[in-house]
Amino acid sequence: MQLIKYTVLSLAILVSTGAFAQNNIDPRRKQAIDSLALEKVKDLSKYISIIGKKDTQFSEAQRVMDRAEELFAEGSEMGVSSLEREEVNYYKVRAYFERLMALNYDQVKIQWYDIHYVSDLEQQPDGTFVGVITVYQRFEGTSKDGRLEYKDTTKKDITIFVKRKETQIAGRIIEFWDVMLGDIRVTETSA
Repeated sequence: MQLIKYTVLSLAILVSTGAFAQNNIDPRRKQAIDSLALEKVKDLSKYISIIGKKDTQFSEAQRVMDRAEELFAEGSEMGVSSLEREEVNYYKVRAYFERLMALNYDQVKIQWYDIHYVSDLEQQPDGTFVGVITVYQRFEGTSKDGRLEYKDTTKKDITIFVKRKETQIAGRIIEFWDVMLGDIRVTETSA
């Protein structure tokens, strides 16, 4: 179902003849691309919440991890910080999800909020456009008796890649813009 939603959204930003002529994003298409990027970030937020819940069945968590990985460009990493240490650790996306599932709390609550663009899309030499979306993440880990054991708020910058792609529909090659998530960098952690 999710794949169908992305296919429909991707097809909604199909570019008509000539839109690729200058290797720029048509301003009329940019709004659809922005919507797709924000939608993927919001979906990632939902996936992280499901994976982090201790009552999520293992098979369901595995399925959700697979879906979440599809949002990312190959080789992407996710930052993890803590109030208890200065350094930020980075993990490949799948390893991050597996660590999240294995956290030593009886209940984990993760909420993303204040999601917004902080940079406009900039074209790279290979024709890919790159931008940054900022999110704030509130993390809470509680014990069996509901006692709060750890809480923090983290500001994260998510790199997004917008690339031209092709698909074949009814024998015709159709070009469209697609959005992939890249590295998620921690920029600030507070209580």
